Amino acid sequence: MTLQELGFTRALEEYRTNENLTSFETGRVISEHKERYTVKTQDLEYESELLGNLRHSSDSRYDLPAVGDWVAISAYDDHKALIHAVYPRFSIIERQAVGKKGQVQIIATNIDIGLIVQAVDRDFNLNRLERYLTICNASNVDPIIVLSKTDLISNEELAEIKNKINSRNEKLSIIAVSNENDAGYDNLKKEIQKGKTYCLLGSSGVGKSTLLNGLSGQSLMETGHISTSMNKGRHITSHRELVVLNDGGILIDNPGMREVGISDVADGLEITFESILAFTQNCKYKDCSHTNEKECGILAALEEGELDEDAYFNYQKLEKEKNFFEMNSLDRKKKIRIWVN
Repeated sequence: MTLQELGFTRALEEYRTNENLTSFETGRVISEHKERYTVKTQDLEYESELLGNLRHSSDSRYDLPAVGDWVAISAYDDHKALIHAVYPRFSIIERQAVGKKGQVQIIATNIDIGLIVQAVDRDFNLNRLERYLTICNASNVDPIIVLSKTDLISNEELAEIKNKINSRNEKLSIIAVSNENDAGYDNLKKEIQKGKTYCLLGSSGVGKSTLLNGLSGQSLMETGHISTSMNKGRHITSHRELVVLNDGGILIDNPGMREVGISDVADGLEITFESILAFTQNCKYKDCSHTNEKECGILAALEEGELDEDAYFNYQKLEKEKNFFEMNSLDRKKKIRIWVN
């Protein structure tokens, strides 16, 4: 396997040369366990830890490796290595850390496409879907909606769900798959490009691990059986892990997320709720909060039935959540370099 098959780019190679990292081996973090990292190079996998200076000089979580990162390492045993440097990222998918006010949890880095997985039975939630969309849009990551477990509902019910999604965001790419008969997998595989990195996002039990197994053609991840009382798969994945697919795509599986708190997502909100914010051009005041002002374009659109009420309330909720995070943020020093690959 070559580094390019793992997603290494010309921009990364230029950084490696300019920063005098050519004496170190280059690898990608494929899993993380409490400051222990599995780093995959073109030849081997190394159980790695941070060099002391790197750990002590870190100002924030952004300075430390995460799944998807490129790192410079030196091997000191058969399959052990030290991490000397973390390469700049072109994207970071993150959420607000659970139970830690103003702090972030990095889900994965250097992601091209986010595969947002929602089961079409009891898990489907349009507001939650917009949370994931906002996170992707804020992270410079293109989203694809994957509707799983379509064998559990009728074609008419599936069409209704697609219509609901399109009514709130008509630009989205939506692919429906069945975990029972593999319907839709051919369409999904057509979206997977060699050298591109994809991240599975979704709640526990929506079928992400089953999806990974279906895309790879192997039983890479253990999956739980479907509960007959809840129609939900039992959550199996316990950590993030990067997998290279046979067709050359790179996929990161994630544990299911019960809470999807948003962090610094101003740009993401503007993209996700573009249809709502288009009405702000009719607002009288530039600092309009769109809650109770007179001559507010958004409120006028609501009154006239031009705007989906649920979408408006979800936007307001996420906007307040973003503002609350910003007031309490302890993790300000993002070190992201945006590269055009």
